[in-house]
Parts: sequence; C-alpha cells; structure tokens
Amino acid sequence: MAGNLIIISAPSGAGKTTLVREVVKRDRGVRPSVSYTSRAPRDQERNGIDYFFVTRDEFEAMVERGEFIEWAYVHANLYGTARRQVEESLKFGYDVLLAIDVQGAEQIRKIFLTRSASSILPPIL
Repeated sequence: MAGNLIIISAPSGAGKTTLVREVVKRDRGVRPSVSYTSRAPRDQERNGIDYFFVTRDEFEAMVERGEFIEWAYVHANLYGTARRQVEESLKFGYDVLLAIDVQGAEQIRKIFLTRSASSILPPIL
C-alpha cells in the first residue's frame, strides 16, 4: 500500500523542522523528506541529514532535468524536494513529511491533489 504525503508548511523560523523530527522519532512508518538547497551549511548541519547542499549551478541543472516535485527561491537561496526520494518512500508504504515553505506547498498541492497539508505559524514574541 502506498504511503501518504503530508505537507508541513510555514515561514522560516516557525518550527517545521522541529515538528518533523519529533514525529519521525515517534513513528517508524514516517520518513522526512530531506530538501536540496543552494545555500551553505550552517553550524551543526550535515549533508544528507539536514539538507543536501549543492551549488547553485547543480541545483539549476536539477530543475532543468525535472528532478524536483517542488522548488522555490527563498531568502536569496534555492530549496527543493527531490521527486525520486518522495516517490520511492511512498511506493514502499512510508508516510512522507515535507517541511516546506508556502511556495513549495502550493506546487505540491497541484501535483498531489488528494494528500494532506497543515500550516503552522511562527511563535508570537
């Protein structure tokens, strides 16, 4: 049975990554989608765990080859979700959590019309 695609959408700093990590820790049937980005890694970020870090040229080539199910330009960098990674996880019955911004969520909704989506708001200071 195919898994479900679940979108967690919010602006930067709202806690998408934290939410996804907690769900994945508690449910073995859920897989996070690891996004690709053209930005440099921050302290403690690991390639293939937090993001796949690629150059802008590599990212743009992936866009040209249609390798992303969604991608967006956010804060002067490119971010995207690899089609193959998501489709393989779904095919093997895993539920996939996408922690993406609003632009990406809109693209995904057009492709996967029957999937689930949630939006979260950043904390109010």
